[in-house]
Parts: sequence; C-alpha cells; structure tokens
Amino acid sequence: MLNPFDIVIFGGGGDLALRKLLPAMYRAYQEGNLPQGTRILPTVREESKKNDYVDTAHKALQEYLSNGEYNQKDWNEFAKFLVPVVVNVTEADDNWDVLREILDSDNEDKSRVFYLSLPPAVYGTCCELLSKKSLISKNSRVVVEKPIGYCGESAEEINSKIAEYFEEDQIFRIDHYLGKETVQNLMALRFSNVLFENLWDAKTIDNIQISISETVGLESRAGFYDKAGALRDMVQNHLLQLLCLVAMESPHKLNANSIRNEKLKVLEALRPLTEKLVDENVVRGQYVPGDLNGNLVPGYLEELGEGSSTTETFVAIRAHIENWRWSGVPFYLRTGKRMKQRCAEIVVEYKPVSHNVYDEKVGPILPNRLIIRLQPEESIQLTLMSKRLDNLEMQLEPVTLNIELSEKYSNGFHSDAYKRLMLDAAANNPSLFIHRDEVRQAWKWIDPIIARWQEKGTPALYRAGSWGPESADELLAEKNHAWFNVGEKN
Repeated sequence: MLNPFDIVIFGGGGDLALRKLLPAMYRAYQEGNLPQGTRILPTVREESKKNDYVDTAHKALQEYLSNGEYNQKDWNEFAKFLVPVVVNVTEADDNWDVLREILDSDNEDKSRVFYLSLPPAVYGTCCELLSKKSLISKNSRVVVEKPIGYCGESAEEINSKIAEYFEEDQIFRIDHYLGKETVQNLMALRFSNVLFENLWDAKTIDNIQISISETVGLESRAGFYDKAGALRDMVQNHLLQLLCLVAMESPHKLNANSIRNEKLKVLEALRPLTEKLVDENVVRGQYVPGDLNGNLVPGYLEELGEGSSTTETFVAIRAHIENWRWSGVPFYLRTGKRMKQRCAEIVVEYKPVSHNVYDEKVGPILPNRLIIRLQPEESIQLTLMSKRLDNLEMQLEPVTLNIELSEKYSNGFHSDAYKRLMLDAAANNPSLFIHRDEVRQAWKWIDPIIARWQEKGTPALYRAGSWGPESADELLAEKNHAWFNVGEKN
C-alpha cells in the first residue's frame, strides 16, 4: 500500500495539469490509491488564481473526465486533497518560503514529488530555487516532461542543471506512453508466452510498424510546435521508447536498471542515419487544408499564422537495428498531425509460409499479423489464415482473434498512463521512466537527421485527413511493404 505523499505540480493552472494530471489523481482517489494524508499542491502565479483554483479544478474534471467518472460525492472528498499555492518558478520570492512551511508542517519522512509541468527551459531554474529554498528532502523526487531539449547539446545542458540538485535516481523523466497498460502488456506478451518468445526475431518477422497518428492540428501549441516539429516532439521520445520495448532482449529481472540497460542496447544498435541515408530512409511532411471527417480544416501555415515554415508535422522513418535478433528487419516509424484517424499501434507482420501446399483457387495466403493497439481503444489482435466455413470448397481467408482489454477488465478500473506514472513516482518506482543515458543516445540518433534537414529539402505536402504524403507510401513500397492503416482494408 502506498504511503501518504505530497505532490507539488508546478504549472498547476496549465493545460497539462488541468487536462491530464488532476483527472489522473482523481481516478487514483476513486480507486482507493490516494492514501489519506496525501496532499496535491498545484502552483499558480497569482493570489486570485489561487483563490479560484478549486473551482477551476472542479470545472476541469467535469470537462475532461470520461462519461460516468465524475460524481459530486467523490469530488467533495477529492477537493480536500487540493492545496493550491502561489509560486513564481523564476523568482526567489517569499512565496517559496510559504511552500516550504506547508511541506515542513507534515511528517519529515513523507515523500515529496515535484512535478515540473513547465517549459524545459525553466527546469534548471526551478530546481535551483527548490534547493536554494531548502525544499529538497532525502525523500524528494522530480518529474520532468518531454521533450528534454531541442538537440543533444541542449538536452545535456538541461540534464546537467537538474543533476546539480537531484541524484539520477531522484530524477523521473516521464513519457506517458510508457504508462499505458497495453505498453506494459507488451512485455507480458513477449516474455511470458512461449508462442511469441520463439517467434520474435528476423527468422520469422518480416517488418514492424510503429505508428502514432493524430487528427488534431496545432491547438494551443503553435509557439512550441513550430520550434520543435514532429521529429523532436514524437519520434525522439514516444516512438523510440516503443521501439525499444518491442526490440529489446529479455531483461534479467523486471526492475528499472535491467529494463533500462536492455532499452539502451537497442538505441545503441540503431543504424545511424546521416547525410544521404537520411534522404533515402526518412520522409517529412506538412499538412495543407483538407477534408477531415467531413469538415474542411485549415493547413499548418494557416493555423500557425505565418507565410512560410519548414517545420514538419509528419515523419516516416525506415530504421534498422544491427544485432543478431533483428538483422535485416525494417522498423517503420510514423507519426503525423491531421491524419485520417487517431490511433497508436504496433504492427508486427510475419513472413509468409515457407512452403505453400495450396493452389491459387483457395485465394491469397496473407502473412500473419499481430496488432497491439494503444489508443483510442486498447486491444491485441492476431490475424491468422482459416478455412471459410460457409463454403464446401476449400477457400481460405484471414480471421482475427481480438482481445478487447477494456471489455475484458470492466470492473471500474480506468486505464490512465499519467495516473500510473505519478503513483510510481510517489512510490519511488522508476521502472517506466527514462534514464539520462537513454535521452543522450536517442538524441545522438536524431541529431544527424535534423542536421541534414537544415542543409537541404523541404517537407512534402499532404492533405489534412489523409494518411500522409505519397512519399511515405513509396518508402515502404521499395521493400514491397505497405502501411497498415486502421479502418481500411489492408
């Protein structure tokens, strides 16, 4: 059972806190995972916002919780956990002393989680003030959001600044995709089933696709996004972390160090993409106006309000892992905004049967396919070939074994990645967080791609509501592969 803890959410009035973090803590309370004595301390910059914060949080929960989750009784009890405070994260004023008094008023051995829901540029300043104001106890942890930096050099600067005040085992770099139940189930699927344990290498697998597609555009992130782009925002962290979990060797034990060591080996084994190899293996795109679910939506430049920009809103990469298990197997990574459907999934396509005993009359024999869907629903599907039972003739067709995890576990438990990770940080469990060495190695692979783009080329254009630029389809067609697009015949 988790002990009571204090969690200070810097940037408590921001979009992330109101949309994700508070709903996550509310769900933890509903499930009995928020022990009495726990305090949630969201920070705001003005006294008036502090006075209105409980009402603001109330409205946010009503807006962002799923249907049936909110009820007045639970809200009344959850509101007692909220202790809003005024703090300016860039100025060492007296409000920091007030925060220290609040934290020191309770058990000195109580865990303190400092969640920096802030721009990465002020991580170092905030950590410095935490230290200067004597807020860092022996049981303190700091949670930092991605992306950390805009390149390897800036990431090192940020990580070095944080490391001046927190030890590595106190630093929890969060990637919310790693908190998804289906992502964790990926390890269970791989390492506890002999069926997949023996069918998870280059001898049996033809290719693997990892896709994260979004239907939204810039929303309220225009300033950040135009400086970052899809490569920094999604590939450097989310997609590479999923790649690591798919490709890594079985860890010696399921603890943080063993898992991190195996993930790091994958990142180190990635074939470098430099200069012409970037041109041959990477596609970048930018959306223009198009039809999305029957509605005409503006293009990137219209949303940005600028006349020109080479920032990519779509990336597709053909990657290779140069080790004994994956030699020759292409890994296709894809992410984009204003895509046809919102989806995050891992598609493992197996090789064709080595000897086909049937003639052409039975129909085409398609390769087996394992689909692990992370969102919008969480499911695992396995496509096999089977005889049609409505025909006396021998006719084959693909059939799908489908495990809908949300239906299997419908006991009121709400899968919430942020809830899982925030509670793990409170419990001092770093298994699903990212080590500094992983950040360093990921940027080492990404930086040459960015450098090549700065030298030459512009993004290929694609219509909003499509699956991306044609050049992304051509990237796979070079190896006789095709993207698996959810909702379409594949």
